[in-house]
Amino acid sequence: MNKKLIYADISLVIVAFVWGAGFVASKEALTIAKPFYMMTIRFMISTLLMALVFRKTLKSMNKQDLKNGLIVGIFLFLAFGIQTVGLQYTGAAKQAFLTATNVVIVPFLYWGICKKRPDIYSIFSAFLCFLGISILTLQDSLSGINIGDILTLVCALFFALHIVSVGYFASKTNPIVLTIIQLGTSAVLSFFVAIFTEPIPSNFTLSGTFALFYLGIFSTLIAFLLQNIAQKHTSSTHTAIILSTECVFGSILSVILLKESFTFEMFIGCIVIFSSIIISETKLSFLKKKRKKLSSKTNDI
Repeated sequence: MNKKLIYADISLVIVAFVWGAGFVASKEALTIAKPFYMMTIRFMISTLLMALVFRKTLKSMNKQDLKNGLIVGIFLFLAFGIQTVGLQYTGAAKQAFLTATNVVIVPFLYWGICKKRPDIYSIFSAFLCFLGISILTLQDSLSGINIGDILTLVCALFFALHIVSVGYFASKTNPIVLTIIQLGTSAVLSFFVAIFTEPIPSNFTLSGTFALFYLGIFSTLIAFLLQNIAQKHTSSTHTAIILSTECVFGSILSVILLKESFTFEMFIGCIVIFSSIIISETKLSFLKKKRKKLSSKTNDI
């Protein structure tokens, strides 16, 4: 396997783990800031730090880079923003499941936008991954559709558009520049919505502040930078499947840190998701090799 692809996959697994831990951090951060102010702070921290560290790289930015970053940033803001609003009207478990539909949407968006048809293994892996996520997150029955569910399905579309757009622009724009512009765009749009809809945060606690910095530095700056770099070397469908392990890590960390129960259904869901990743990664090549060995032995007999 290509070394760059291996490094890209490892990077995406790290991103998924960091985002999984972000579920715990977000829960704590919401105790001191409303959703859009929380988004403003996390995106502003990451944008300022990246602009400071990579100021020389940022000087090479041109109009096309700015345009590409704005498009990706708008998709990112809409995905997070609509998801945040939708959470007020639906359950967290149901939302995790509905958001994960982006895993199935991505292959077809990628096919339509990039004119590159995903292979059968990628499509099958996406649907298998979706099944695993449904088992993992839907502990209770899926009740009737409400406005929160509809908003969450819309946010899933924008998460899929974000993944595909990053894959499309990553080869055309410096990933560092692309990351800074998209995060800055999300910060500005989040602040614009927050000042008209939410009270300014005032009751800062040590744990809540730490959670905000975790979200800003790890869940945003490091995670999106790694994603943008990794997607230069792998497909959007592949990316979506690996990033879906975010819900696996989130569930495991919730059990460890928040003392939530780990059910048999959660275990089965994790197994199905990891099976989808193995199929996506190997294309079942190990079975093909086994068949060749068996056929060669049969011929020898």
